[in-house]
Amino acid sequence: MKKQEYLDLYHQMVLIRRLEECAAELYQQDKIGGFLHLYIGQEAVSTGLISARQPQDRVITAYRDHGVAINTGIGAKEVIAELLGKATGTSKGKGGSMHMADVEKNFWGGHAIVGAHLPLAAGMALGDQYMGSDAATICMFGDGATNIGFFHEALNLSKVWNLPVLWVVENNQYGMGTSVARASAVGEIRQKADGYSIPNAIADGMDVLSVRKAAVKALKHVRSGKGPFFLEFTTYRYRGHSMGDPERYREKEEIAQWEQTDPIGIYQRYLIAEKIATRAELEEIEMQAEAEIMEAVEFAETSPEPAPEELYTDVYVQAG
Repeated sequence: MKKQEYLDLYHQMVLIRRLEECAAELYQQDKIGGFLHLYIGQEAVSTGLISARQPQDRVITAYRDHGVAINTGIGAKEVIAELLGKATGTSKGKGGSMHMADVEKNFWGGHAIVGAHLPLAAGMALGDQYMGSDAATICMFGDGATNIGFFHEALNLSKVWNLPVLWVVENNQYGMGTSVARASAVGEIRQKADGYSIPNAIADGMDVLSVRKAAVKALKHVRSGKGPFFLEFTTYRYRGHSMGDPERYREKEEIAQWEQTDPIGIYQRYLIAEKIATRAELEEIEMQAEAEIMEAVEFAETSPEPAPEELYTDVYVQAG
């Protein structure tokens, strides 16, 4: 990697962190309605993962999707405008927090129903395989989705048909308020892929370079025609499942312990230790990210609401 590529990864993580902190503030000011699931603590996963993709590769995820949207190339302005329900949002203000998408950037959404997007990922991979494309479908989901039928149906078919799909579980230790240990008979989620003869690996989801390295290797396998691959990234969310989460299921000491392995801090120390960047350069990136978010908030707050007739648009796909 070149120096600028290392710095771009830092910028993306810092931008996502500041965006999510700002989203929490806007929610508390009652400017964001509905649910809001923050990505704070998990920034390294989508940043490292998506940095390894090719332009033709599809990305699809669950409802903790703001960071994924940023990493697929959607601007902070469009993300915050969508959170505020404005017409300038990436989904025209009609999707909100859980339904960010931009098919022109090959980002096929945030999806609100747990695990329901996994069969969609299998379908997209099947379509690419049928068309002879070398595209891979990257499907991200939480640990809680691995205990329901969608997960098993999608993994089974992906192996039966040898589909070019990379399954990625972001194991942040909790499905809503239930720990993985209480909900899953398997401690390492990746082992569930063994039941479908899908090769798998586990990596540190708090280290962006470890994520990228694992993703590059996995995508090489998928693109080679050998079928699906399954990646598990161990990570942690520092905030509640959603903004309405009272967090009675975990102790403050547990959160504090995980915060010592903050993904931004880990990467920051690495860049300085390896003399890739100076502290001053990183501070400049942080200030740039802050300015981007402030500009994005102003853009969103001054953007128009969707027109009433927008209720009737984007309901059906226009044929050919």
